[in-house]
Amino acid sequence: MMLKRAGPEQTALEIVTLDQLVPVDHLLRKIDGVIDFSFIHDLTAPLYCADNGRPPLDPTLMFKALFIGYLFGVRSERQLVREIEVNVAYRWFLRLKLTDKVFDASTLSQNRRRRYQDETIAQAIFDRIVEQAIGAGLVDGTVLYTDSTHLKANANKGKYDLAMVAKSRADYWGELDRAI
Repeated sequence: MMLKRAGPEQTALEIVTLDQLVPVDHLLRKIDGVIDFSFIHDLTAPLYCADNGRPPLDPTLMFKALFIGYLFGVRSERQLVREIEVNVAYRWFLRLKLTDKVFDASTLSQNRRRRYQDETIAQAIFDRIVEQAIGAGLVDGTVLYTDSTHLKANANKGKYDLAMVAKSRADYWGELDRAI
């Protein structure tokens, strides 16, 4: 007789909320607790027509998705949409249910590139988010965290150059455009 291993019950019905699945100390929970994204609708209202055309991608949803991409280093809109499809914390932050269909990457890309060609609104949204984060003590601009690989090198530890590197919303959007 062959010994069978118990497999996971992928079709078992379980009752859980998305809120239960996101760790209480997750960064997106902290951000959600102190950043108010409701200002986005008022700022973007002039760019939308109330009585003409297809229903648009909600601008708050779009900018929160781009914020996730910027924050977690996702460098393509296609990859960002794939990450949103499978990451419970991203869905929770965007207020998407597990059964909700995620918007198409091209919808995100075309909205960003066409509707927000004038960078002033996009920059204003980014600036307001950063101002709120500074006000809440989430960021202060004095500490930089990097993800790096440690390699043994033949280098002089006493000789190095300090350089100030600026990253902006425009840099991130440029990377997204190159990925299309």
